[in-house]
Amino acid sequence: MRSTNSEGRYLSPGVDQSLKVVVLGPFGVGKTTLVRAVSEIRPTSTEERMTKAGEAVDTLQGLSDKTTTTVALDFGRLTLTDDLVLYLFGGPGQTRFSFMIDELMQGALGGVVLVDTARITESWDAMERMEEAGLPYAVAVNTFAASPRYGEAELRRALDLDPSTPLVECDVRYRESAKTVLIALVSHLLSRLSLEPAS
Repeated sequence: MRSTNSEGRYLSPGVDQSLKVVVLGPFGVGKTTLVRAVSEIRPTSTEERMTKAGEAVDTLQGLSDKTTTTVALDFGRLTLTDDLVLYLFGGPGQTRFSFMIDELMQGALGGVVLVDTARITESWDAMERMEEAGLPYAVAVNTFAASPRYGEAELRRALDLDPSTPLVECDVRYRESAKTVLIALVSHLLSRLSLEPAS
């Protein structure tokens, strides 16, 4: 059965390239929201209400309004150009589900790491996992209203980013803003391909 988009249409017949993208980051940083915002199909989500048992193991510092959590993955699809479709896999942010991340990264060609500037160090693990897997990635700073603002140079220093790694500010609640992250990632992937020597 062929996939349809949110308007009930099948995937454009011109699409001949697909790209698997993983979206990683700490608990409560906006991964599920990003996938929901950009997906042209009804996204698959494993978000569940948080329980008292979960509160005992998941740190809620600075996340007092958080009532749900991803317990497996989020999945969505975005046709980015006439011939390119992205399949988005959002991973859980809790340490107790970290064993699933390696499985999600299988077959991915790139990724997005989401960052909250109030909890910058919590994104280091996701960045490290991308690097260990050899996956190019873009870093997206989700602009929470209560989080501090920093200039690009400060953020790059705090995140110890390679100069070539894209750094984008966005509000993942809004489709066009969230799409800028994916466009930056795809541009990064294409630039890397153009730099690779021909075989």
